[in-house]
Amino acid sequence: MLLPVDLREWVGPDDLVHFVIEAVEGMNLPCLKVNRRGTGSEQFPPKMMLELLIYCYANGIFSSRRIERSTYRDIAVRFLTGNTHPDHDTICTFRRENLDAVGEAFLQVLRLARELGLLKVGTVSVDGTKMLANASKHNSLRYDRAGELVEELQQEIQGLLKQAEQADQTEVNDGQSLPEEIGRREKLKAKLEKARRTLEARAKARAEDEQADYERLKAQREERPGRSKGKHPKPPEQTPAPDQQINLTDEDSSLMRKNKRSEYLQAYNAQAAVDAEGSQLIVGCHVSTCAADGRERTGCVGDIAAELGSVQNVLADSGYINEEQATELETAGITPYVAVGRADRRLHDFRPRLAEPVGPKPEPSEWKRRMKERLESEVGRRLYRLRKQTVEPVFGVIKEAMGLRRFLLRGLTKVEGEWDLVCLAYNIRRLFALRTA
Repeated sequence: MLLPVDLREWVGPDDLVHFVIEAVEGMNLPCLKVNRRGTGSEQFPPKMMLELLIYCYANGIFSSRRIERSTYRDIAVRFLTGNTHPDHDTICTFRRENLDAVGEAFLQVLRLARELGLLKVGTVSVDGTKMLANASKHNSLRYDRAGELVEELQQEIQGLLKQAEQADQTEVNDGQSLPEEIGRREKLKAKLEKARRTLEARAKARAEDEQADYERLKAQREERPGRSKGKHPKPPEQTPAPDQQINLTDEDSSLMRKNKRSEYLQAYNAQAAVDAEGSQLIVGCHVSTCAADGRERTGCVGDIAAELGSVQNVLADSGYINEEQATELETAGITPYVAVGRADRRLHDFRPRLAEPVGPKPEPSEWKRRMKERLESEVGRRLYRLRKQTVEPVFGVIKEAMGLRRFLLRGLTKVEGEWDLVCLAYNIRRLFALRTA
């Protein structure tokens, strides 16, 4: 150890860090921003910072403080950073301010995979998974309860103001810090009022989106003769329902659950479209605040860049049953294969079953009959078998091998950028495995 060490000799030639550096150095990313913190502060190359984030995310290190610690403890990370040590504030700021560059890097990795002949965007599998938000579900508040709390806080503030006025008129100091108490309550009151305004804005935007469907149903009802008009369609509500909830920590996150038997979680719905023709690379991704997959325009098909190739088939589970959206895909020349029912589990279900409903079952729609025939065809069975073995292992790798179960950033825009970073790290990890296979 009398001579300076060469870290290249300490890192194996088959380590992922070499591929990460090679991949990022070959990218054209003019949108990368330098983290400027003032005169005299240490600066780091933007591409090196991006390489640091990708390599750490690919190895299950997500916290900026843990990434900073790894620059001292991890030999491969010390090699990547050139034995420099960005602090956690620099890492966090760079991640927050370069979400657009992460999205561009995601696309350029897919271009590289296509040039290597590993990516074929023909048949894609889509699915979603619930990912915890960086907020507690106990910080969620109903719309009506928020209004009640605003009134209670207003009364408390008025009472404290009267006490402060009385204290000013006397020379005796009772030791209470009334201005601080008033300021704390006013701050909480402003936060609750903002939450109510957010719910009201969402309800108004949702009503505007549903207005066209309401007008269409109303016109169809007027065209029906006599008594067969049926129920009158209800106009969309312009105000939020009393039980509509919002989280005070991350107002974009929602209470979701995986199924009817699981508990509610404060989470986001992370969507991914995966190449089902062998590579298992993520070709499209986005984050939704809606728990139901059926409202997600059949996954991330619209997020797939046209330059990667034309999508021909989309494989999705029964959560994506939506005739209108499937028709949009068919109009665009894409064939959807969406499960229209669940497998019969009666042979494996030993729980007491409820009595069967009396009367005939409703007939399935023409669209569902056509979809069922498509899935039962020889081509449909062969293609649909690819769905479970392509998209679900991707979420397994992200949650188990990489260890991501909770987003660190807050707000839909930032969470979408972090999900892009996660998918980018997964793709580089997967591409490295395909190259060395």
